[in-house]
Amino acid sequence: MSDAARPVPFRGGGFRPVAKRGAGLAVFVALLALMEWGTRVGWISNLTLPRPSDVATTLIDLARSGLLWTHLSLSLSRLLAGSVLGITTGIGVGVAIGLFSYVRAGLIPLVAALFPIPKIALLPLFVIWFGIDEGSKYALIALGTFTPTVVSTYGAVDNVDRTLIRMGQSFGLSWASIVRKIVLPGALPGILSGLRVSIAIGIILLVAAEMLGAEYGIGAYILQAGSLYDLERLFAGVVILSALGVLSSWLIGLAEKRLLRWRV
Repeated sequence: MSDAARPVPFRGGGFRPVAKRGAGLAVFVALLALMEWGTRVGWISNLTLPRPSDVATTLIDLARSGLLWTHLSLSLSRLLAGSVLGITTGIGVGVAIGLFSYVRAGLIPLVAALFPIPKIALLPLFVIWFGIDEGSKYALIALGTFTPTVVSTYGAVDNVDRTLIRMGQSFGLSWASIVRKIVLPGALPGILSGLRVSIAIGIILLVAAEMLGAEYGIGAYILQAGSLYDLERLFAGVVILSALGVLSSWLIGLAEKRLLRWRV
């Protein structure tokens, strides 16, 4: 076959990721099998790592007793309330910083001062301000999700292609139309990526908040298991938190597919 008739492979994918079904599940199953085998043959001490089968049994017993839903429902309500407050406020402030010079000049130093502070260190202060009940937990999660959301949002707004904005101005679009049709859609991928980090931080702070003054919740369950040196229950709580992280990442992935259909 001559060079002129040789087919040329398509190269216009633009480094678009291709889904490989089953790869992640295979890695997860292989790790569990390795841990199960290691603990059964004595390669891994049961005092260091419990058998995955024992952890699964503990989770089943927890579900049958009804305590799983008791702990999980309270944790989810705290995470949802605090995250919604922090993320919605963070997106609003981040967009304002990205669009208005005076807001940027006034708030970026404040955000830069708040961002590196370990939010867990502020938990005793929130307990003094809001009490040891739900208010302090909501406030801690809200602040923890607020600062990374602000940073990712105004960074996403800043990264919108200025050529598109100038093009919109040249066609006579109003300021509101440019923001609605160009800036916000262009910033949306960065905002959604930042939500993954914000929600992960929210889960971490949820556990810390529930370890102080909470009778029920995943954090309280892990604290009780740790105080009794019950590794099966301890790892069962860790598995629940991991499942929350996977679920939140999956939901954000669904939102990306629905909201970013325009992106090729």
